[in-house]
Amino acid sequence: MLEKHKIVERSLITTYRKRIWNNFVGAVKEYDMISAGDKIAVCISGGKDSVLMAKCLQQLCRHSEVPFSLEFLVMDPGYNAENRALLLSNAELLDIPIKVFDSDIFATVDHVGGSPCYLCARMRRGFLYSKAKELGCNKIALGHHFDDAIETMVMSMLYSSEIKTMMPKLKSQNFEGMELIRPLYKVKERDIIAWSEYNELKFLHCACRFTEKSEEVEDLSKRREVKRLIANLRKNNPAADDNLFRSMHNVNLGAMPGYRMRDGEELHTFLENY
Repeated sequence: MLEKHKIVERSLITTYRKRIWNNFVGAVKEYDMISAGDKIAVCISGGKDSVLMAKCLQQLCRHSEVPFSLEFLVMDPGYNAENRALLLSNAELLDIPIKVFDSDIFATVDHVGGSPCYLCARMRRGFLYSKAKELGCNKIALGHHFDDAIETMVMSMLYSSEIKTMMPKLKSQNFEGMELIRPLYKVKERDIIAWSEYNELKFLHCACRFTEKSEEVEDLSKRREVKRLIANLRKNNPAADDNLFRSMHNVNLGAMPGYRMRDGEELHTFLENY
């Protein structure tokens, strides 16, 4: 009988070849995420998204004609004992050779106040970049997916009066020579959930101590509201999410009354060339 990690790996290129593997490979190629000689820190939080990303990159690394290497990086920001144990057991079960390092992000954010999610995300990324660079990596890979990208765009429109989204890759502003890539950019969350259920895998759902305190905190979040909004749109228009995704790649600046090329740059108006 095949070991569990072999069964999981096989499912990626058989049962979920079209829905996950092809979209993963497609994003890596379309957005030119990986080059020969890259050393990529695969950042694993313990959730379904980052673990799936780790398995996809692990498979690609074994069979790709483009030579690159991986470091599987886990930062423990202050998980409770049960969550940490689940993360470690999944890594062993799925044959992912992780390197774990600790930080005090949860404790720090708990005392600072303000928006815990925003501050936590920024601190996490800083720690991951630093550790990745220490390990000789030139890129970090995060597990954000298709739904994260379109939800970010809609949130930006509704709550920030701006049209912008999560990019498939970015150059770091604070760590010279480092890049961030999002290999699951074209993979839908519902397919990730289906894959995890098919393989009977249990992942960390949300290990954040703030959302652990109350279900209401998570339920009232802006992202949850937008997720429900898009789901409702899809009931009447099954292609709603795909159209949102394509629209990010098909912006007609000539039909925009105002735009800027980058954050912080001058805002242009259509009247400049009217």
